[in-house]
Amino acid sequence: MTERKRTPWVVGVSGASGTPYAAAVLRGLLAAGESVDLVVSRASRLTLLDETGIAFRDAHWREDLAQWLGRGADGKPETFARPELDDVRYWGAGDLAAGPSSGSYPVKGMLVVPASTACVAGVALGLSKDLLQRVASVTLKERRRLVVAVRETPLNGQTLRHLVALDEAGAIVLPASPAFYTGATHIQDLVDFVAGRVLDAAGVPHQLYRRWEGELGGSRTPREASAGD
Repeated sequence: MTERKRTPWVVGVSGASGTPYAAAVLRGLLAAGESVDLVVSRASRLTLLDETGIAFRDAHWREDLAQWLGRGADGKPETFARPELDDVRYWGAGDLAAGPSSGSYPVKGMLVVPASTACVAGVALGLSKDLLQRVASVTLKERRRLVVAVRETPLNGQTLRHLVALDEAGAIVLPASPAFYTGATHIQDLVDFVAGRVLDAAGVPHQLYRRWEGELGGSRTPREASAGD
């Protein structure tokens, strides 16, 4: 019997606020049966601790990741059933000899969520100062799909130029901007919309938000339409 060839998505989590976005993307990938290689930057560990109370540790990454994915955007534990992590690999941010640091390592692409402006600058300039930036640079040079979910406001001119550079290099720049036409009633709904758009950009099927299907005449909002049906 030949073992199934593993071709994962690399998920990079940088230090920007928005770790619930990353958790929702990870849950979506695993629910779709996708393999995942995870890279968590050093700065993102501090953000994760602030936003969830979870101290992400290399030595206990599986336990900490399961705890993280079980929490919703409100920080309450056990909001979600803990997914199976058998097809998740974790690479330390300082491990520049990790598999995904090489273009010969087979991956489908990379999703950076959330992406800080420092991360955006590093990738745009090709600095490769840590594994996250290195993998993003490899993804671009190999012409694989790179989705950058930037999470910052306002944006200065330098960051805008970096985002244009990423777009011109082939990346998909996806600001973490939730929409309200889906009739969101909880914070998690807004988080799931952004995560769903990241998965849309990656071509991964999901059911994280209700899609706009249009209305004849275009005179009713989605909420008005659903209330009248």
